This record gives sequence, structure tokens and C-alpha cells, in this order.
Amino acid sequence: MSAKVLLHVGTPKTGTSYLQDVLFRNQRLLAGHGILYPADRFDAHFLAALDLMRLPWGGLETEAVGAWDRLAERVRRHSGTSVVSHEILATASRSQVGRALESLGHGSGTEVHLVLSVRDLVRQIPAEWQENVKHRSTISYAAFLEQVRDPARESRIATWFWGVQEIPDILARWGHDLPPERVHLVTVPPPGGPPELLWQRFSHAFGLDDVDLDLHAERANPSLGVPETALLRRVNRAVNKVVEPAHYRPLVRELLAHQTLSRRTRSPRLALPPDVHPWARQLAADWAEEVARRGYDVVGDLADLAGPPPLPRWSDPDHPAERQVAGAAVDAIKALLLDNVALREEQDRLRGELDETRRALDRSYLRPSYRLREKVVRRLQGGRGGRAALAVYRRVRGRSSRSA
Repeated sequence: MSAKVLLHVGTPKTGTSYLQDVLFRNQRLLAGHGILYPADRFDAHFLAALDLMRLPWGGLETEAVGAWDRLAERVRRHSGTSVVSHEILATASRSQVGRALESLGHGSGTEVHLVLSVRDLVRQIPAEWQENVKHRSTISYAAFLEQVRDPARESRIATWFWGVQEIPDILARWGHDLPPERVHLVTVPPPGGPPELLWQRFSHAFGLDDVDLDLHAERANPSLGVPETALLRRVNRAVNKVVEPAHYRPLVRELLAHQTLSRRTRSPRLALPPDVHPWARQLAADWAEEVARRGYDVVGDLADLAGPPPLPRWSDPDHPAERQVAGAAVDAIKALLLDNVALREEQDRLRGELDETRRALDRSYLRPSYRLREKVVRRLQGGRGGRAALAVYRRVRGRSSRSA
């Protein structure tokens, strides 16, 4: 069996979390079909991407040291098909791409295929702003749009956005040394289509059509509505200086955003302002034309990049309906209270166990044999010879405690 690598490099918000969850949970089944998904934890490929690109990420980069080389080594040892997937790889530089491809076996007999999943800018731009907010940002939507549309693209926001979203540039950086038939573009279907269609496209691109995978999702990156995102931005302004990233991730991003606020599906959805639509759709049309010219393999339809039409009624997240924000805030407070109740109950349980342990120790101290040993120890400690004898005893027993 010849070695083959399917390298999925993005883009964000294109079903990547779901794809990676399915691959991670089905590793054993995939291995039975000769397919390796090398991950000992669900975020293994994320850490590898951080390591490859030397990206700072709220302290997680310290966990990532050496992660890419370990992943690449497992891929090189595998004689069948390997899958590597993470969306932040989209922003890798040319030199980082070169290192990644070489370490995965490109140029040494391994058949490397590039997979890029893409979605229309009409949905990607508001989704990317929301991701910024879910990662502690306090930037307004208007300011975000201004920076993204700035032709200079010099701000941190613009540099990151176009690094992970400009389709022709990503394909040029990652696919410049690959034949076009080995570069696969998976388009996200427009809203309103069959929910399983995106997975069918992923399955076709990764050669998984004949593998009966468990597609039940355990991890996802759900979206928030307008008032929920506005609330989260206000929370960021209040807590960023007092809540460390290690606590922000489980409490704010996971508990509040993903587990609580994302369930409020009746809120107005984030969208592009109507006046920005023509610019986004024209840019997408230019990209589609360039991709078609290069002759890449398209799984889906390049027409999907056009995006949906403007909403009949646009809701500005910088000026949300305060009643809706208040409703979201009540749900957030309820979630925090329930989480605190669970912690207090666990604390009470542990305190009860500790108290019982202390009582058991106190009972053991009252036994005649313990009192006799304590008396002997005190007598021995009163003289040099006795202390030396105790030291020998403790060494023989292998104890480091000062007690007998």
C-alpha cells in the first residue's frame, strides 16, 4: 500500500470542528480501513499547527512544543492513508508550508493531497468577527468590518482574516508544489440545503464513502445570535483584566457561549450589512473565476461562494435590542449559578470525606498501641543514641515522615 496524506488546512467556520470530531472518535474504525488519524487528544492537530507556525495562543503554545514533529513522524511511519486537519493551517507562510509538506513525506514518495473547505464571504465575515469575540475581543462589528475592508490590510485583524480566508492565496501557498488534480476545494452548501450534504462532500474528498462512520457529534463550534454576541462582547470588557485565559476558556467560551447562549436559536442572526454585500459577492466571484482557471478539483459548486442574499431585516450587533440582550444575560446568569451549585455540592462532598478521614485518624490516635509507640518515640528522641536508633529504623522502613 503506497503512502498517501490528505492535508486539510481550513478554512475556519466550514464544518471543521465537526469533521475533526468525527475523525477523532472513529480512529479505530478508520485504522481498520488503513486510514490513520494521528491524535491522542481531540486538539492534537491544533497543537501541531500552533507548533508548526510558532503561534501564541493564550498560553497553549507551551503545550504544543514538538507536537508537529511527533505528528509528522507518525504519518511517515504509516504505509497507508493519513489525514491531518486543522483550519488555522490556512495562514501558514510559504516556508512553513514547505517544512510541513517535507516532514509529511512530500518529495520522498508520499502522495500528498491538499483539501481546503471554503464558505462564502457573506457568512464568513460575521462568523469571523464572532470568533474574535469568543476569544476575548471587544472590537465592535463596525470597526471589524472597516479593518477587514481596508485595502492596506495592515491591522492584526485584517492580517489574520485574509490569511485564513483569501482562497486563491491559501491555495497558492499550500498548493504551489502540487499538481492541480491533488488540490481539492470543498464548498460549503448554501443555507437551507440538506444538512448532510456538507458531510457527503467531505466524505468524497477524503475517500470515506465506503466507511460506515459514527457521525454523532460530540464537539462543535456553534454560532451565536446578535444579542448573544453583543452580551459576550460586554462580558469581555468587564472580565478581560481579571479573568485569566485558562479560566476564560471553560467559563466564558465553553459554558456561556457554546453550551448556553448558542441554544438561543430564535434570536436575530449575525449577517453582513446590506451595503457590504455587493463588495463581498464581487470578491467571491473573482475568486471563483481564479480557482476555475487553475483547474483544481472542486467538490461541490463554485457558485456556492456567491453566498445568500441580504436579510430582509438586518440587526446591528453594535446596537442590539436591549430586551433581547437582557434575556440572554438571564440565561447566562442561570448557567453560572447552576455551575456554581454543582461546584459547591462537590465541595461539600469532598469536605465531608475529609472530615470523616480526620475522624478516623483521631480514632486511631486514641488506640493504646498508638499511645505506647508515641511514648517510646518521645523517650528515644530525648537522647543521642535514641535519635540515631530512630533514624536507622526509618531508613529501614523507607519512610521520610518525622512520625514513627
